[in-house]
Amino acid sequence: MPRLAPHVATVPGSGIRRVTELAWATPGAIVLSVGEPDLPTPAHVLAAATDALARDDTRYSANAGIAPLREALGARLAQRFGLDVPARRVWVTAGGSQALHLALSLTVAAGDEVLVPDPGYPPFVMATHLVQGRPVPYALRAADGFLPDPDRIERLVTDRTRVLVLNTPSNPLGTVLPEALTAELVDLARRHDLWVLADECYEAFTFDRPHVPAARFDEERVLTLHTFSKTWAMTGLRVGALVVPDAVLPVMASVQEAIVSCVNTPAQHGAVAALLGPQDEVEAAARTYRAHRDLAAGLLDAHGVPYLHADGGIYLWADVSDRTGGDVDAWARRLVAEHGVAVAPGSAFGAEGEGWVRISLTATADDLRTGLSRLAGA
Repeated sequence: MPRLAPHVATVPGSGIRRVTELAWATPGAIVLSVGEPDLPTPAHVLAAATDALARDDTRYSANAGIAPLREALGARLAQRFGLDVPARRVWVTAGGSQALHLALSLTVAAGDEVLVPDPGYPPFVMATHLVQGRPVPYALRAADGFLPDPDRIERLVTDRTRVLVLNTPSNPLGTVLPEALTAELVDLARRHDLWVLADECYEAFTFDRPHVPAARFDEERVLTLHTFSKTWAMTGLRVGALVVPDAVLPVMASVQEAIVSCVNTPAQHGAVAALLGPQDEVEAAARTYRAHRDLAAGLLDAHGVPYLHADGGIYLWADVSDRTGGDVDAWARRLVAEHGVAVAPGSAFGAEGEGWVRISLTATADDLRTGLSRLAGA
């Protein structure tokens, strides 16, 4: 039998998925381990996608996506953040995951290094391995409020470093980068001639600190990930976007064609409706997640479980190191088996996550109450 490409074996499995699948197979288990919105997809989004199906608008779109969607996303970024993003720089992707793969495919050659946050979203590491790059974690530490330290990051830069990954609001931490720190990190990338890959997929959900896009400080080296999955509860429709600098445009069509050709056309029409239609449900989702953050924080406070205050996003990061015995992954699996609640083990997000867990705020209030009471008693 022919062998697989050796680099494929270096792609790590998902510690989040292992715990979640165990919970799905456990009757009565409460799942607080995945960021699946417990809210309906807005009716006008479903109607737009259904209308496209009904009129048989099911053919290929341009590689970059349908023009109304690209224009509408650019207009949203201008309205919310004052960015000048013409439609030509917006490329529609099959969710944020494909946007990440596309961005790394554009910027990373075999053996190149990618600076990734630790703790950080696991696919930053997984996708880097998949393009034969080398992920280099930069530590986010409790003593610093889990915010990046530019000096420590700069010491990791070598002549093979090509990309600095930033994530704000953070999955799994709930941190939101302050404006001055974002500017400093982009300046670091400029000094070392690095690309910046900015995952800003949770920008609609900030509570105590405003979201500041990395592209505000250098739009010619920043590639930005966006997704419709969480903002409009469209996880299964698989629509996202990558906003790229003009310098990348000459190769975009051929790279996108090689990976996905184009995104599901009816889903793209649903995404247009999401951007141009009423935003009441997005605002309601933001209020819900903020209320769930406060509920979860109050429950953890009552039980004496430390946690990181979440400024944004849809997760709460909690310290359970006093009960895990140095192996939070094994503890999380026992939590499912013995107490019927699943949380994501912090070690799934990097070595710095040992002793911590990520709690999803997208669950119902009742599930949060019951699940966190079980966690506190474990």
